[in-house]
Amino acid sequence: MPNRIVIVGGGAGGLELACKLGRKLGPRRVTLIDANLFHVWKPSLHEVAAGTLDIHQEGLSYSMLAHDNGFTFVFGSMTALDRHARQVTVSEACAEDGAVILPERCIVYDDLVLAVGSVSNYFGVPGAAEHTLSLNGPHDAEHFRLRMLKLLTLADLRKTHDPEAGVGIVIIGGGATGVELAAELREASEVQGRYGYPRLDPLRDVRITLLEGAPRILSPLPARVSNTAMRLLADRHIAVHVQCRVTNIEADRVVDAEGQRYPADIVVWAAGIKAPAWLAALDLPLSKGGQLLVNRRLQVEGYPNIMALGDCAACEYADGKWVPPRAQSAHQEADYLYRALLARTRGRPVPDVPYVYRDYGSLVSMGTQTSVGNLMGNLFGASWFVEGLLARCMYVSLHLLHHRAVLGAPRTALLALARYLVKRARPLVKLH
Repeated sequence: MPNRIVIVGGGAGGLELACKLGRKLGPRRVTLIDANLFHVWKPSLHEVAAGTLDIHQEGLSYSMLAHDNGFTFVFGSMTALDRHARQVTVSEACAEDGAVILPERCIVYDDLVLAVGSVSNYFGVPGAAEHTLSLNGPHDAEHFRLRMLKLLTLADLRKTHDPEAGVGIVIIGGGATGVELAAELREASEVQGRYGYPRLDPLRDVRITLLEGAPRILSPLPARVSNTAMRLLADRHIAVHVQCRVTNIEADRVVDAEGQRYPADIVVWAAGIKAPAWLAALDLPLSKGGQLLVNRRLQVEGYPNIMALGDCAACEYADGKWVPPRAQSAHQEADYLYRALLARTRGRPVPDVPYVYRDYGSLVSMGTQTSVGNLMGNLFGASWFVEGLLARCMYVSLHLLHHRAVLGAPRTALLALARYLVKRARPLVKLH
């Protein structure tokens, strides 16, 4: 019986791992489980939310990827784990009317990789779960986009009798997600104003506010990156409030610890993430933050045939330092597990080398024309600041590298060319 590898979660790391293993081992040995039917690279969800990236063109079908890369795709959510029988339970899949399309299933494994990502961490803020949106997945981003279009339409209609009518957007969290979303929304609002919203002034009537609890936005990155991002946001008429601790969120406003109220038609939570709560039911070792506790070989402590990568895994790579929840981390961990699992499946000795996280720097998108960030990180003990078109080209290249990993170089090149041509034949934002 061939060694069976089951990967749960088709995000950046899980999908790349499935594609690489599938091309070597085939569908009988490699299975990917995911609750979605298509994949969108998570760092691009802010573009989907703003409408500058079409989810229906960008989304890659898991069934198509499985066929082309030689793995088996199972549609559904993981609901249980039986470590003794070495099998996971996958939920039934239902249509919109509740009709069962696929029954509950059990998938047997020899090696299991959990790559289930993360969800929003509301830190107990009252009203956060009820009155905010998050960009945890493609459906969240598409829901935000449709709601934004509705609010713009209503505001434009109200302008006939209310000169102050507009749309108030409050983004809580000044990390990469919050900053990128704010910049993308401003750029999109200026384009949307040309398509059917003649009464709205994007800079005045689409009011974007970014709230951050730390002394500066993008606090994990060098101060120069943060300061440049602040300047670019100010140039785009985006209000930024730092050292602002949100204490309550209502249906139409956000309240901070000083009693300041920020009117809002739509509130986005981008202030933190955590591992999915259902991981606690698997009876596996967890960190204080609820992540799966893994060793330097990305194996769950005490269970060498169960591995984890990405946001759901807590891995200490140096004294007191933990692998950060970034796309580059998931990519590196997928590469490491690919080599280890391929050797194990082929009966060869697994390389006795622990996983080591390497920080290659961070890039933050500030719209379709520019980005800002630092390169190389601690690779050579230096940090190089980049801004403008060069940084934007590098940011886009990261997306293309992910596509190359799952589609191959020729198809990635064709896809990039097709996107370039389509953008010149259609509106610059998705309007339906």
